[in-house]
Amino acid sequence: MMALYQNLKGELRLNEPLAKYTSWRVGGIAQCFYRPSDIDDLARFLSQLPESEPVMWLGLGSNLLIRDGGFAGTVIATAGVLQHIEVKHNAVHAEVGVYCSKLAKQAAKAGLKGAAFLAGIPGTLGGALAMNAGAHAAETWDYVSEVTTIDSRGQLHQRPADQFVVSYRHVAIPANEWFVAATLAFEQGDAAAELDLIRELLKKRNASQPTNQPCAGSVFRNPAGDYAGRLIEISGLKGLAVGGASVSTKHANFIVNDGNATAGDIESLILLVQQKVEQAQGVKLIPEVHIIGERA
Repeated sequence: MMALYQNLKGELRLNEPLAKYTSWRVGGIAQCFYRPSDIDDLARFLSQLPESEPVMWLGLGSNLLIRDGGFAGTVIATAGVLQHIEVKHNAVHAEVGVYCSKLAKQAAKAGLKGAAFLAGIPGTLGGALAMNAGAHAAETWDYVSEVTTIDSRGQLHQRPADQFVVSYRHVAIPANEWFVAATLAFEQGDAAAELDLIRELLKKRNASQPTNQPCAGSVFRNPAGDYAGRLIEISGLKGLAVGGASVSTKHANFIVNDGNATAGDIESLILLVQQKVEQAQGVKLIPEVHIIGERA
C-alpha cells in the first residue's frame, strides 16, 4: 500500500495497534495509519486515498471505543500534529489537533472569557467539534463562528457555523468532509480570573472523576432533565464489572479499565448498564461514546 502514495511528509504505518492511542487503552489494529505533517500534507494524502477507503479520525482517543478486531480502513491521527493556534482580538483560530485544555488556557491568557469549560474536555478540538462536546453547562458550538473542512479529495472548504445543524452531542456535517480547523469567538474578560476558573474546574473534575484510570469520559448522554450518572448510581451499578472493565466507584457514568480489559469487556458492560438502568428506572440511556471497528 505504501507504494500507492507519493510526496508525503507525514508518518505512514500499516497494521498499527491502536490501543496505545485510546484513553481506554484497548482496541485492535488499523489497516493503515497516517499522521500528517500539516494540512497541506493531509490534503495530498487524502487526494491519493482510494475513494472506497473507510476513514476514521483519531485525536486523543477519548469518547471512543475501538473494537478488538480493529479498523479495516485508514486512521488519520491528529494529536501531536495539526496544532497551530492563534489568538486575534476576541477570537481563537485553531487546528483540530489542538488539545481542548490548551485552547482554554490560550484564550484565558489572552483575556478572553468563555473558553474555560474546554479545559474539562479530555480531547482535541476536532473531537469537540464533531460531537459538540460540552462541560459545565457550555457546549463547543456555542462559540464556533467558522470552520474549515477537508473533503475526501483533499479540497478545503470554509464554512460559517450557521451552515451546520447542531444539537446535544451531535453535529451534522456534509458527507465525506471532516473538520480541520475552527474559529471560536469569545467575550473580553479578565485573564487572571479566567485562569483561576480553569484551575477550579480542573480541581473539581479531578475530585469527581476517575482521571487516574484508563477511561473515555462520560459513557452515556444525560437524558433530558436528568443525569446518566445519577440513574446508574441509584440502580446500584457502581462497581459492576465485566472482565477487566468496571463502572467507576467515583463517578457512575464512567467505565474504567482495571488493567486487563478488552474492548469486548467494555462494550458488554455498556450494554449491561443500559439494560439494568432501563429495567430499574424505565430510561434507556444513549451512549455518548462512539463504538467503531470489528469485533474480534
